[in-house]
Amino acid sequence: MDKRKVLKIVAPLLIIVVIAGIWAYKNYGTAKTETPLPSTGADGVELTADEQLDFALDAASFDLEKLKTYGLPIIIDFGADWCGPCRNFAPILDAAHEEMLGKAIIKYVDTDTYAEIAGAFPVTVIPTQVFINADGTPYVPSDDLGVEFINYTDKDSGLATFTVHEGGLTAEQLRAILTDMGAQA
Repeated sequence: MDKRKVLKIVAPLLIIVVIAGIWAYKNYGTAKTETPLPSTGADGVELTADEQLDFALDAASFDLEKLKTYGLPIIIDFGADWCGPCRNFAPILDAAHEEMLGKAIIKYVDTDTYAEIAGAFPVTVIPTQVFINADGTPYVPSDDLGVEFINYTDKDSGLATFTVHEGGLTAEQLRAILTDMGAQA
């Protein structure tokens, strides 16, 4: 067989193997482990299967009004798999979700897959986190957190509608915000 023919066959195969190797290297060990969901609410009452899904990190859909009825602080993070800052923040969000399970509701919404959910919130860049107090009102941060927030208000009533942070947070910043919101680890 001619060396050129062999090269035409082997070169594309080598490229495919290299690409697959790079993908495997970048994604090795990043598979999310499922955190067991709480079986009871903060009040000790047994949760139904649907209610347990309200505490899952990844959100395919959710009812914000229903989440507010749990009486827990809520953080909703909006991001995408292709977003570098979102990927950097993901392990921090995962750890906070696991640590605060049953003490706060932490949700992640993939804006590419669930654009209709993101459309209901003031998301202009990703990652963006929306913060809601345990009583269902927009979170009002303490001055000493050292984190920049954006507060949205209703044009007609002047009432606060959303408190958001754009960009990633460190684990310490997220923990401080959760503590400020009243969630105790």
